[in-house]
Amino acid sequence: MKIIFTGGGTAGHIYPLLAVARELKKNYPFAGFDFLYLGPKDKFAKTILSLEGIKVKTVISGKFRRYFSFKNILDFFKMPIGILQAFYFVFIFSPDVVFSKGGYGSIPTVLAAWFLQTPIFLHESDVTPGIANKIASRFAVEIFISFSIKETDYFSGRKMLSVGNPVRSEILGGNKEDAKRVFSLTGEKPIIFITGGSQGAQIINDRILAVLPEMLNDFEVIHQTGNKHFKQILEESKVILSQNARKYYHPVPYLDIKNLSHALKIADLIISRAGSGSIFEIAAMGKPSILVPLEGSAQDHQVRNAYAVSQRGAALVIEEPNFRPHFLLEKIKLLFKNPEKIKLLSQRAREFSRPEAAKIIAEYLMAYLSQ
Repeated sequence: MKIIFTGGGTAGHIYPLLAVARELKKNYPFAGFDFLYLGPKDKFAKTILSLEGIKVKTVISGKFRRYFSFKNILDFFKMPIGILQAFYFVFIFSPDVVFSKGGYGSIPTVLAAWFLQTPIFLHESDVTPGIANKIASRFAVEIFISFSIKETDYFSGRKMLSVGNPVRSEILGGNKEDAKRVFSLTGEKPIIFITGGSQGAQIINDRILAVLPEMLNDFEVIHQTGNKHFKQILEESKVILSQNARKYYHPVPYLDIKNLSHALKIADLIISRAGSGSIFEIAAMGKPSILVPLEGSAQDHQVRNAYAVSQRGAALVIEEPNFRPHFLLEKIKLLFKNPEKIKLLSQRAREFSRPEAAKIIAEYLMAYLSQ
């Protein structure tokens, strides 16, 4: 059975595709799968997908920007070239289905598949779909969504199936003892894991630094800063922290999947952006969290994601304009003075999580292929 995966632009598109591919291979070992990924040039995607035995081909993609830029003009002319490339690969590979995760990198492949009458399945991670999935939804057989159908109101209800967001199985394998060793934790205070995503978030980093000495009086902190911010954060923290306080602060530039799972496992509270991938990974671990949605994200999807979780009682939300250092610190202190609130957040997070999303998608794809 031949399946083309497509998506592109961020790791948030690649990891769910990887999770679905793994479930297909694990649960249907005799199906004889042949996987191909088509998307924009991306060294990270090529490396991680190739390790899973997924062939990777590059397709030129034009990116849709919501602001004026001369790059929009250049990218407009890239799109026809990308569609022709995708047409060639889809025609030669002759897949049974195409599974798209969205993102600007998916459009050429989806259009080529539609023209060649190949069945198309989509997955939309966010409450508000991006432009790529809005276009692709017209051609899709089925649209898998992460949030509830009531919350995701753009697509046709006849096509939608709420399954959650595919989560990498390794995320669930964290170990507290390994976490203590990896991050050199003292274990003397409650542990807060702060992350702005794999690339970090400048505003989160700055606000945390502004209140860090006071925060470390009561808490121990693991801080994923992002590679480009790490050196600056490290130097500034050395200036503002006493020698004794430094043992409670553990900045890291980037966490691979193994160490990320350890950080999530040992954290008593997580402060994070509100991308769908982060939300569902935190929920799968049953962790209380404070979500700080990215202001100005496409279609304000992070804000809508965050409040969809908050309305279920599974997280707290602080929008960027309110994300002030001492306001955050007081919010955290108040939360830890109320253990029942933390317990309830954890419980609701587990109820919200959909850890078998990848398995459900794999089952639907197989059911369609077996008809």
